[in-house]
Amino acid sequence: MTTPDVWKKSSYSGGGEGNACVEVAPRRARIAIRDSKAPSHGTLTVPAPSFAAFVCALKRSGGLL
Repeated sequence: MTTPDVWKKSSYSGGGEGNACVEVAPRRARIAIRDSKAPSHGTLTVPAPSFAAFVCALKRSGGLL
């Protein structure tokens, strides 16, 4: 049996209902990413270290990658 993903939205997800963003969910050695407006349309997964490097680069650039 698999454990369901626990999805989290960014605190920068926009005004209103806050659905103008992506959501992420940790998995064993990967991070799952999906569109918050269309969660059933598919999921992208990337290695956790790659995702961590991406987030660090975003923080350094002020979100302007």
